[in-house]
Amino acid sequence: MIRADIVSTVGREYLTSNIENDEFSYPKAFAAASLPFVPICNSAGRKFEKLDIRFQKDNVSVLIETKTSFVDADEAQLSAYVEYEKALTGNKIVAILANTTNDNVKVWRGVVSDGDLMPKETALRTMDEYVDFYTSKINDKERVMQNTYKLNELLHRHSIPEKLRSQFVGTCLLALKNGLDYSTPSLTAAQIRTRIKEVLEDLLNSDINKAEKLALLNRNVLGNQYVRQLTISAFREILKFIEDNILPFINDKSTSGQDLLNLFFITFNKYVGKSDKNQAFTPDHITDFMAKVTGVNKHSVVLDPCCGSGSFLVRAMTQALDDCATAAEQEEVKKHQIFGIEFDENVYGLATTNMLIHSDGNSNIRQGSCFAMADWIKEAKPNVVLMNPPYNGQRIHLPASYVSTWGRDKKEDPSKGLFFVKYIADTLNSINHQAKLAVLLPVSCAIGTSGEIARLKREILEENTLDAVFTLPIDIFHPGASASACCMLFKIGTKHNDISNPDTFFGYCRDDGFKKKKNLGRVEQVDSFTGKSRWVDIENEWIELYRNRRSIDGQSATHKVTGDDEWLCEAYMKTDYTKMSEHDFQQTINEFLAYLVKEGRIYET
Repeated sequence: MIRADIVSTVGREYLTSNIENDEFSYPKAFAAASLPFVPICNSAGRKFEKLDIRFQKDNVSVLIETKTSFVDADEAQLSAYVEYEKALTGNKIVAILANTTNDNVKVWRGVVSDGDLMPKETALRTMDEYVDFYTSKINDKERVMQNTYKLNELLHRHSIPEKLRSQFVGTCLLALKNGLDYSTPSLTAAQIRTRIKEVLEDLLNSDINKAEKLALLNRNVLGNQYVRQLTISAFREILKFIEDNILPFINDKSTSGQDLLNLFFITFNKYVGKSDKNQAFTPDHITDFMAKVTGVNKHSVVLDPCCGSGSFLVRAMTQALDDCATAAEQEEVKKHQIFGIEFDENVYGLATTNMLIHSDGNSNIRQGSCFAMADWIKEAKPNVVLMNPPYNGQRIHLPASYVSTWGRDKKEDPSKGLFFVKYIADTLNSINHQAKLAVLLPVSCAIGTSGEIARLKREILEENTLDAVFTLPIDIFHPGASASACCMLFKIGTKHNDISNPDTFFGYCRDDGFKKKKNLGRVEQVDSFTGKSRWVDIENEWIELYRNRRSIDGQSATHKVTGDDEWLCEAYMKTDYTKMSEHDFQQTINEFLAYLVKEGRIYET
């Protein structure tokens, strides 16, 4: 493919050049940005400085090096340009080798490494399509939700219990993604289970906790009596459905792939029994938002002490990997910068599977109580904590010293999860380690001004800062749970009354651009004019308001608060009466009454 055709295909309007022949000189670009340029050389001392073709749109750069044929040295050259681009712009990268004697291309999303190579990309695309490598595809999400409902019916028909379904399907997905062959006619169901176990063994080969994790998956999944009773025809039918209708959407080399995988677990969780509703999976777009407001990057060490299926860890890892410029940096992130703890053994297995699906060694995921792992947390020294603790924690979930303060008739955590925040903050403060902590908590924690909640709020602010609180949509966990939640953002290790601290930012983020859809849960809405997801613009607006600490009537406010105050935007923002309608008024009254009924303050008659 000649140069003119390459430029025409990707989009001339996005071509960026700064020297003759439409090439891009990185030394010149660094000089223009007043940045020091350190050239990368090959073994013969040749400097890599001028990229053949460069495109940019928004925060995505497409780097193309043209060759008459591909050799290994070409990848090293392209990798050097990726490093330059990251240092120059911090953009997300699509790196391409394009053959000028034919139409062959090699495409990498991120860095030039085996892990980021996209072997199915065999032809050039438009710039908009390359930008889509880093954005969600709404139609795919709806389709995978529809397929998940069908899969649930199939598993129900073959007597796989609700509680087992997510872990069983996750294990099958992992095996299929890594080459499980179940097509041989003579195979028995027992032999398929053995093949799945062999795949898991290979994946966990370098994991120091390999034996423990394999034993758990064997016991809870492959060795489960309901899985063992599957006939060979039933097993094949389930695997075939997953391979054809779920696996194609699970792409660990694109952001949309992560979206869809977490969406799969969320959708599936609606089928668990009432006793498991305390395990509400965080919607992927909210994990994305929280990772962004905490500024997760390649330098972040991230901890989720109540990691559930691992959605926060997957999202944080994705964002950190996108910030990396080399494969070595990516390996450092995967092996040494992602930490998780999960109490529930079955859900811990789900987190292990989830991280493995995303090509992570998952060696830093632990099963147990975070309250028994203070030393492990201190050793990890996280600088970002992302968490969604249980809101109705039972006595077994919390330390005896805290439980002993409950009344005899108290069965659930009176702090609604706030105690977890206090514990993590105290643990990090004990080693004088500063961090950002973003947590999802029920609205009752934000508005509580008495009892256990108020006490903990006051104590937390003695050593830490309440930086921001975002009021989230009422049905944010639908269909998995019904809790109304907010996102609190703390600066750990900085006293709240520090004179340098600005007032706390409060965001009223009730509308995230998602709507309930029958049999599909909450789905993204498309802007009728642009055809793009409404959430993309809404998220950018939330983040822009927070970072600039802007007060907009009906949307946000800043206010100096103490532990005795309400921590919710509704208490401080001004109403924009120009946008109010009778429907808005009635809706607000209905929501308030529903909240009072739910909290037991008034009773339905």
